[in-house]
Amino acid sequence: MASLLKHGPVNPYETTTLLMAQAGLQTGTAADYDIDRPSRLPINCLVNKQMPTEINPIEPPDNHHLSAAIGWLELGNPKEANEELKKIAPALHSHSSVLIVRHEIYTKGQQWDLADEIARQLLQLFPEEPQFWIWHAYSTRRMRGGGIPQAKEILGKAQQLFPDEALIVYNLACYDCQLGNLKEARAWLEKAFHIGDRKVFKAMALQDRDLEPMWAEIKEI
Repeated sequence: MASLLKHGPVNPYETTTLLMAQAGLQTGTAADYDIDRPSRLPINCLVNKQMPTEINPIEPPDNHHLSAAIGWLELGNPKEANEELKKIAPALHSHSSVLIVRHEIYTKGQQWDLADEIARQLLQLFPEEPQFWIWHAYSTRRMRGGGIPQAKEILGKAQQLFPDEALIVYNLACYDCQLGNLKEARAWLEKAFHIGDRKVFKAMALQDRDLEPMWAEIKEI
């Protein structure tokens, strides 16, 4: 996850940049990330990804402001990133690339209600994109009136749609572990190890505070 979603002085995210790159996940330092995993693609990949129903690319000068916003985010300055987004033509504010960057700004500011609003909007536009389901669950866990049970329900639906998305399965393991459902958590974790990069996901799990009650068991999986 390069520098995407750095917020919160909680537990480590990944083991090494190389391992996470191999897994298709973004990278960061141990202090950069929260517990369950928020992204499977770096922000620049999501912005550049052609959504199936998105037909109009962002042209100059608006694309320059969008690139500048991403640059400010990578420098850890969401305030300046937001200023760049304000310069984009209002007609493009609902474009997926702009929404993705705005979601990142809200996430960095831990504005979970606003982040979830954007995640829902993206999900409504592109329900076939697993990343937006993950974002919706991630913000739902942290927003006012939200929590782990609600986040689990979201990813439970997502897992039915995307059974081979290892990060969805991994996060379900985190949620069940925190809810005290250790048997179910183990089953999800074993599935994540099977469909994802086993070495990478096991290393993640052994540093993940959500899964701390299972660390001794995970070592033997």
